Amino acid sequence: MGIHRLNHAVLYVSDLARSVAFYRDVLGFRPVAMTPDGFRGATFLQAPDSTNDHDLGLFEIGAAAGRSTAGRSTVGLYHLAWEVDTLDELAATAERLSAAGALVGASDHGTTKSLYGQDPDGLEFEVVWLIPADLLDDTALAARKRIGRLDLDAERQRYGGQTRGGVGISVPA
Repeated sequence: MGIHRLNHAVLYVSDLARSVAFYRDVLGFRPVAMTPDGFRGATFLQAPDSTNDHDLGLFEIGAAAGRSTAGRSTVGLYHLAWEVDTLDELAATAERLSAAGALVGASDHGTTKSLYGQDPDGLEFEVVWLIPADLLDDTALAARKRIGRLDLDAERQRYGGQTRGGVGISVPA
């Protein structure tokens, strides 16, 4: 079995309409018409530049459901990570997450530049830009062993706001 990428994720949510609005309005996902006939309480979404049939499935379990406690008091998934093409897109995502009160962190992992967010149910996710292979240097590679403060303005000055990330890493060269 040769797994080569994540195809989609499915999340249980307490309020489907609220979650669809969050993923649509803040992260740009768009609903796709693929919910089986007669099936209620689910929506499938596609990421903005995806060619995938769907990238996210949301299944409503009701308002009585508690927020996720994974990693705090139960085992479970910590987060999903979605990749953006440019540092300008990462900066725009930071602004949207911040405006929605959903930005919970930003980190420099050396070879990756990451934002961390939380959806309305407390489910965490990461939005990341990867340094392209031809721009990797010893400094970036060594910095993978620490978590630093992300300075998006400095990163855009260093790599360029429109430099396509992940080339030769997650995107074929």
